[in-house]
This record gives sequence, structure tokens and C-alpha cells, in this order.
Amino acid sequence: MTSVLAVRLKTWVVFFIGTGDGQVIKLAMDKNFRTRCPEALYKANDDRLLFSKMYLDPVDSKHVFAAISNQLRRVPVAQCEKHLGQEHCWAAMDPYCGWCPSLKSCSFEDVCPGLWLSVPEDLSQRDVVSHVLEENHRKLNLTVWTHMRAGGTGKLSNFSCHFSSGGKELCGADLEERYPQCTCTFSSSRLPVEGLNVKVLIRVEGGKLEDEVTLVEEVKLTDCSAVTAPCGQCIAAGCGWRNNSCSWAQAGGKNALCPTHETETDILPEIFNVTPNVVSFYGKNHVLLAGRNLRLATGVRIKRDGDCSYKESPVWNNTGHNLTFHVPGGDKGAVKLCLVVPGGGCHGTASIALRSSPSCRLLTPPTTWFGGGRTIRVSGSNLKFAEGFVHNHLPQNISLPLNCSAEVLYYRTPPAGHTHGTFTSEVSLRVANQTLPCQSGLRYLPNPKFTSFIVTSPGQVNIQKEADDLDIKISELEIFACQGNAKYKCILDPLKNRSGSNYITCDIQNDPNIKVNSMQITFGDVTETLTPGLSSLFLVGVLVMLLIPFIVLAVVCIYRYKQRKLTEEMNKCMEDLEMDVRNRIRQGFVDLQTEKMELMENVGAIPFLDYKHFASRIFFPEGGNVMMSCIQDLGQVEKVEQDEGCSALSGLIREKVFLTSLVHALEQQKSFTIKDKCVVASLLTVVLQRDLSFLTEVMEELLEDLMEATRSSQPKLMLRRTESIVEKLLSNWMSICLYGFLREGVGHPLFLLLGALQQQISKGPVDSVTEKALYTLNEDWLLWQEEDFNTLKLQVLFAVGADGELSEPLEVQALSCDTVDQVKAKILAAFQAKFGFFYNTSLRDAHIEFERNGAFVALEEVDETSEVLGEVTMLNTLRHYKVPDGALMKVLSRRIQAPLSSQGSVKDDQNFSVKYFHLIDPEVEVDQRRNPERKKLKLKEVHLTKLLSTKVAVHSYVENLFRAIWGAPQGRAPPPIKYFFDFLDAQAAILKISDPDVLHIWKTNSLPLRFWVNILKNPQFVFDVEKTPHLDGCLTVIAQAFMDSFSLSDMQLGKHAPTNKLLYAKDIPQFKQEVKSYYKQVHDQQPISSAQFKDFLLEESKKHENEFNESAALRELFKFVRRYLPEINQMLEQNGAPAGLKEQLQHVASLFDKLKSCSWS
Repeated sequence: MTSVLAVRLKTWVVFFIGTGDGQVIKLAMDKNFRTRCPEALYKANDDRLLFSKMYLDPVDSKHVFAAISNQLRRVPVAQCEKHLGQEHCWAAMDPYCGWCPSLKSCSFEDVCPGLWLSVPEDLSQRDVVSHVLEENHRKLNLTVWTHMRAGGTGKLSNFSCHFSSGGKELCGADLEERYPQCTCTFSSSRLPVEGLNVKVLIRVEGGKLEDEVTLVEEVKLTDCSAVTAPCGQCIAAGCGWRNNSCSWAQAGGKNALCPTHETETDILPEIFNVTPNVVSFYGKNHVLLAGRNLRLATGVRIKRDGDCSYKESPVWNNTGHNLTFHVPGGDKGAVKLCLVVPGGGCHGTASIALRSSPSCRLLTPPTTWFGGGRTIRVSGSNLKFAEGFVHNHLPQNISLPLNCSAEVLYYRTPPAGHTHGTFTSEVSLRVANQTLPCQSGLRYLPNPKFTSFIVTSPGQVNIQKEADDLDIKISELEIFACQGNAKYKCILDPLKNRSGSNYITCDIQNDPNIKVNSMQITFGDVTETLTPGLSSLFLVGVLVMLLIPFIVLAVVCIYRYKQRKLTEEMNKCMEDLEMDVRNRIRQGFVDLQTEKMELMENVGAIPFLDYKHFASRIFFPEGGNVMMSCIQDLGQVEKVEQDEGCSALSGLIREKVFLTSLVHALEQQKSFTIKDKCVVASLLTVVLQRDLSFLTEVMEELLEDLMEATRSSQPKLMLRRTESIVEKLLSNWMSICLYGFLREGVGHPLFLLLGALQQQISKGPVDSVTEKALYTLNEDWLLWQEEDFNTLKLQVLFAVGADGELSEPLEVQALSCDTVDQVKAKILAAFQAKFGFFYNTSLRDAHIEFERNGAFVALEEVDETSEVLGEVTMLNTLRHYKVPDGALMKVLSRRIQAPLSSQGSVKDDQNFSVKYFHLIDPEVEVDQRRNPERKKLKLKEVHLTKLLSTKVAVHSYVENLFRAIWGAPQGRAPPPIKYFFDFLDAQAAILKISDPDVLHIWKTNSLPLRFWVNILKNPQFVFDVEKTPHLDGCLTVIAQAFMDSFSLSDMQLGKHAPTNKLLYAKDIPQFKQEVKSYYKQVHDQQPISSAQFKDFLLEESKKHENEFNESAALRELFKFVRRYLPEINQMLEQNGAPAGLKEQLQHVASLFDKLKSCSWS
């Protein structure tokens, strides 16, 4: 015993005992310290001991944790479900298990939803039902007890009994029922001499209909005073034996015993020894028992110390001195044996130890041949308990061990049978009636093939063998040299042979000068006979020697021809490559020098977003339900009344001490993420939208705290990232205050820049799948794999009216490499630019045709004529359809012309980028002879000049935009900028920061980085436009150049510098000078007074009044207040806030709780 765990279960004490041989044994003890039969809950296959600690599962108390070796086992304390039926459930005498009538199964008590009936609390009552028959003045009292214990969630509501004999009621009115016993009284005259069979029906009912159990007990009543039989028959009749006579004294006593057994004899069997006396806990067949007087034995009784029951095994091959029997499986430990004789007696004694099971880890060698009989070495543990081996391809064949020890065993493999081809056979150990799989299988291969032999010298033979994976050893071969009918042993010398080689050399014993006619080779159960093969091998060798010079000559000639041809092809390829590179570099230079400013500047009405949608996208860039609830359309005139809770919270937020304490309390919480900080800042901005003056005061105070916190560490990093609520508040504040300046001064040049970029991108080829383009600002989006293209002028007709009438032709420019969808997009864009409104059909519903030979041909993105490379399809282009310059095209609506085509857009396919390609070839092997243009080596660096030409085309728009941003209309910067820059100057003076670079960085981080870069990279925040990934890449380059203009450090650029830095490298110094002048101009500008700025903020508040749903923002904000309410109260105490604020906060919380409960009601 290595560990013990004791658990009290009502009146029981249950011990869980860990043993040194890897078992967990359960032993239950009742209130009178009597124990039930021990039960092994777990036993390891090997002899690893359990560690000294066991623990009860604290979650459900239905498992114990036992540590064994490097494992932690979770062992169930009982397996109630394995007891089928209520009799088996109670017979187990397990205090954890009881019968649940509502589930009709044996279960734990907490699982049963109603009445739960468990075993008796006293182990002396082994039976669930017992009875006693007593005589009293010619009356017989039959008392029946039920020893079940009622528990569970149900209650015992009814208990009744019914006694009958021969179908008639036995008791009548003389029936007394009181749980847990019933007494039936009847006249002794009703008890005949031959006895009386009584059927007792006991019904136990709970509070529910399904909580009902019925027990049936068959009782044989006998008139004990009339029994004259010997003691054995008296006890069998249910009577008691006293004073050498049968009487009522012990009627019903189940444990009554006769003084001596009447069937005993003086000739008793004796046991000398048992072989083997140590076996696996699975048991063992054919155990040999030696002794004397064994012919009397009819069986072997096997019982473990402490067990309540025993097992009997029949005997066979009984010679009187020896017999064999089967040891059944059981728990680990020692069991005792005795021999059963007629009459029930058991004599002799011996013991057998049950140990761990054997295991099979490694088979050597891992292969065998089809014929079988190869000797395999098995490595493992406890192998002496193995009785044989079984292969799954021959499950009925048991291979017996040759010799074995505890760790090594040998056996011979069975043949492959009728199986053809190489296969792996699973090998298992046979132990008693169990099969235990080995960790590895055995691979069956064809028999080794010996092809021929040659007598190389007198008495020495060389045998040829084909190569195989059997790795056959010379010790596995037996070879004889045959001359006529005589056979001579051929000895294998280990020094002349290597295991696994393709030839074998042996020396003939006794008579080396014999004439060998054949060789006989035996391996395993297979014997093969070989005949000599000298002549055939000799002829083959001579033929090979004659052919070798001709083969060498042919190889040399072919090699020289191929080398000369390859050299010619390489020279031609290099010439083509040089010519292609020259042409492309020259064309890039020509494009750069002849670039014309043909971009359209008349853009018509600019699609500005209204303030509500602009602000919501700035406040909540990720969108979501919070944004939607705050911007729902409430109308511009009618003001929505707030509920009582929102009104109270709104007033509380307008207390500066509370609001600053709230912000500081939230930011100190580790669970309060950066995303939460941004949401809270935006919700506060929405709530204080009507009171921008108060929002400004709070923001200034929070910024002062932030500056104080960063002054001693790294003040230059302040406001660089959004890591606090005040930094997001500053971004929102700038967006609100500069919205008017954005629309009136910066919106027009920004929209012109977007249009110029889109026009320049569409000027050259654009890959429809990846969106990469020849003209771009971003190297990552550069299309350097483009093919040659031509500009085509198309004459386009539009279907107008319900009858399909055609308009006058409109000239549209397209490229020969454009896909059908790209052509449709250019046509619709030209229509909108020409007439100032959109065509009445969307791109998806538009259908185009072109005229060829007097008929119109439909154009589709993909059709049966599309080129396919591997499994990837190329999108159709104008070149694919051979559309010429000046072609006449017609635009129709799919909805009107439905029969023309039913094809939807291929871009709807989720695998569009995988299944289709346009200008960039897929990575598949294709026949280059059909597409010679694909053979050209394409270099990305050749096309880098396209970045510069694009920059030149849009540079004036970039300059105009930058100067609109850092310009000062009428010599004055917008009031918010002047006011905030003066605030930063004042704080720097208070904190005694004399470094001018710090002030420059603060201003740059607060305005250009925090506001303008966000606008430059996200034009969809300002306009109703779609930002494509390619356009986003170009805007990123412009935004980087914008921020580089505000940098104080000089960039050191070389040939390995990124292209987005090199592109504007010459312009950045000029921009930096303009930025310095702008900052100086703002500094020198006349200060704006607090009253003037408050008037400005009041005017901005009135402009956007009722734009947002303030109540929704307050409810979202209160969720954070509720989550961190204790921390907010603590911060208010630290800041010395008035007691009234804390009371108001509790009042707000109670109002919201009241509203929540009302909503649930």
C-alpha cells in the first residue's frame, strides 16, 4: 500500500487505496466497521507504483486523482451504470450507487431527479429483502423486511405489501404495514406438511408517478417441527438446527450451519505445487497442478484474500497425480487455491500471484517472407506470461514461443496464406483468452529470390540473389550442395559474407571435389532448389562488353549536338532580352519627357458627406451598432426627450470633477483596452456636442495631466499614438472644429487629387484581378508584367427609351488589354462626364456588343473561347475579341435584353483571384511555343520610371492640396488651430520646456498627424466615394510625403531606400520651409481671446445641434460606468470630490437599474 484516501459518505467511510503494483482499490466500511468486498477501480498494465498522495475531485466528488509514474489518472469512484437492473444494483453493495425508478437505471444520488433507493447501511444485511417465520399460539407470523435506504430529491409517500399463495390472498385483515417491514399473520393450519409457497409483492412509491419500485420475494415455508431429515436437509428447508433436531428456533436463519459435513471422506486430495505460480492478471490457460489423491477433485476454487466470493474452474487431464485447469483473470495480488470434491468440500491449499500484463514493444527484424518460419525476436516486459502470438491475417493460428525471459521472447512467423502482394500484419500477444496488440507490426515481403549459382573454385560456391528489403542473415540460411541423390552441407563463412548482400559464398564440407548439379537452400519453412546459370551470365557479360564502345560514341555525339544547339538558343535569347530592355527603357524616358497635363479639372459638384456622417466615421471608424445607434435619423427640428436616467447622467457628466475622475479611473484599469478608450472618448464627444466649450475645458485639463506625466520621461512622444482617452478626444475635437475649414478650403483640392489619381491610373493597363496598374505611385501596386497595348477610340451607342432606340455615338477611349468589365466602366464614366448624370443602368446590369461584319457580337468576361492555362482562365479582353480602333459598340441593359446573356459577374465567385487571371500570368506550366510573348524576361526595375511619370502628372494637385492645408486664408489660420497652438505654447512655458523641437513635435502630432493624415488616407470620411486598395496605396505615399514635410530630421537616402521616400525626396526640403513659415505665421498671429473662441465654439455647437442621439450615447456610456463603479467611487474620494457627487452617481445607477427592471417586466 502506497497511499490512502478516506471519504465519508453519510454513514459509510470509503477508503481508496493505492498499491505498489499500480492499482486503486476501493474498500467501503459501514457504521459497525464491517467492510464490503474490495473492488479494484484501476489497475496499470505494468508494475508502476502509485505515488503517496490521492485527491478527491473537488468539482463533482465522483473521481479521485491518482499519480502514477509521469501520469495523473482521474479514476471514477464508482461505475453505477454497469449494474443492469435493480437486483444487480443492490447486490453490488456500493454506497455510491442506488436504483433510480424515474430513470430506470442504477445511478449516483445527485443524478436521480426523484426517489433514490440505495443499499442497506448495515453490511450484515446482505439481502435487500429478508424474512422470518415465527410460531405463536397456533398462529404463524411471517415478517418481511426491506433493507433499502430511501434518498434523493423525492420523498417516500407509500409503502405496501401483498402476500399470496396459490393465487389467493394469505393474510386478509391480519396485515401490518410499516416501512421498512410488513407482518402477515395466518393460522398454522394453512401450513401443510409438504410446505407452502408464498409470493410477497412489496411496492415502494415516491411523490411522483414514475417514482415506484416493486419487489417480488418467493418464500418457501416449512413446518420445521415436523422435519425429521438430517441437518443438511433441515437447513435447506429454511429451518434451524438445534440440539440435534430441526426446530423453529432459528427459522429463517440464512447463516445456520451444520456441525460437520456429512459428505466428507477420509481420503482427501493434497496439492504439492502449481506451475506456473506467477501469471498475468488476465489469467492463464493450461496451468499444471501436481498433488496426491487428485481423482476426487471436480474443480479448482480460486479466492483472493478479502474477496466476498470465489471463482471455480473445471479440471481436465486428471491423472490422479497431475491435472490442468484455467486461472481466470482478476485483480493484481495473490490468490489461494483449493480442490473441490463432491459434496462441496474444498481441500488442499496453494497460491498463485497475479502480476502485470505483458507488453510487446519491438519486433526484430521488422520483416518476414511469405513462406513464413522466420524467427522474430520480441522485446518488451513480462513476456514470460505470453502464451503465444496471433497475426491478424491468420487470427486462428497461434504461434507458440520458442524460448522466453521477462524481456525477450522468440517465435516463428506463420505463412502469408492466400494474401497476394506486400502487406503489414498486426501482431498481438495471446494471454489467456485475451489478445494484446504489439506497438509495431510485421511487414510481409516476397520470398528471397536466389537466381543461380557458380562453382568458383573446388569446394566453393557463389550463389546469386536478387536485392530485397528482407535483410536476411546468413544464420537464417541452410544450404546443401547436391550431386545426384547425395547432399553435402555447404558451410557459410561469416568472414566471406555480409548480411543483406546480393551474393552468398559457401564452402562444401567433407568432399570439396564433387560435381555440383544443384543447390538446396532452406530459409524458415521454405526450401528452394537452384540449377547452375553460368552460360547465360557469360553471354550477357560478353554482349555488354561489345556494346559499350558504341554506346559511349553515340552519347558523345548527341551531347556535342545538344550543346551547340543550346548555345545558339541562349545567344538568341540574350539578344532578344537586350533589345526588349533597351526599348522599354527608351519608352519610359520618352513618356517621362512628353507627359502632358491632360487630366480633367472640371469635376462638377463635389459629393461631400453631411456633418453627421463625417463625424460618425471619424468618431467610430470601425462602425458597428454603437455608431448606428448614435446617428439614427432623429430629425433636425424636433428634440427627443431623454428619460430620467439619461438626464441625470448627462448632468453628472457636466461636472468637471466627476468627468476628470471618471477618465482617470477608467484609464487605470488593466481590463480597459485602447479600443474601449476610443469608444468612451467618442461617446463623450457625442454627449457634449451641444456644449463644446465645456468639452474644451475638460480636454485642456486632461492634456495638462498628460503633459505633467510625460515631461520627465519622453515629452517628444506625447500625442504620437492614441493610447489615452484625451488623445482620442483631441482627434474628435479637431474634426468638429475644422469641419468648416475642411469643406470650404481643403475639400476642393483633395477631390481634384482623387480624380487626377484615378484618371492617371486608368490611363494605362490595370490588372482586373490584382488591381495592379502600370501608372501608380506605390511600388507594391506597380504592374511590371504588362504586355504591349494600344489605345482604341470606340464609338459607343446607348439604348434609350422603352423601344431600344439608340443615341448618337459617344467617343470613348479604351485599351486593347482592357477586360469587358473595364471597358463598361470606362464607357459609363465617359457618359457621366459628358452629360453630368449617371446612365440609367448600373455596371452590373450593363451589356455591351460590338459590330463585326454588319452584325453585333456580345462581349463577356468569360465564355467558351476564353484562354485556359492549367486550371486558371484568362479574362477576355478587346484584343481577344479582335476589336479594332474606331469600332462601333452598343450598350444595352440586361434587364431589358435578358435573353442575350444570363451570366452574372465573375467577381461574385469567392475564388475569383484563384480561378481567373488577366495581365499577370498564373504560376502554371504552359506551352511557350503557343505564346512566345510569355517567354520574355520581365524586370520590375525597368518600369520604375512609371512611378515618376505618375508623380509628375499629379504633382500640381499634391502641391495645391498641401498649400491649402498649411495655408492661411487672409493671413489668419483657423481659430481652433491658433487657439490650440497657443495652448501648447503656454503649457511649454509653464513646464519650463525650452527645447523648440518639443513644441514643434507637439503641434505636428496634434494637427497634421492626428487630423490631416487621417483625412488624406481616408477620403471616404469626407466624400461619398469608394476607396479601392490601389487608391489607398497611392494615398499612403502622399500621406508619407506630407508627414516628412513636418519632420525635423534630414533624410539620408541611398540606392536601397524605399521608392516612396525617393519619389518626393527633392520636394521635401521646399515643403519643410513652407511648414516652418506656416508655424511661424500662426505663432505671430494675434492671439484669440477666450471669449472670442467661446463664441466660435457656441456657433459650431448650434450648427450641429440634434445631429446625434445623445440618449443612446449616454446609455452606452453608462455600461462602462456600471462596469467600473467601485473604481470610480474610489477615484472621487482620492480627488476630494464633494459627497453630493457620489450620491448623484448612486442615484444615476439606481435609475438605470430601475429602467432595466422595467424593460424586463
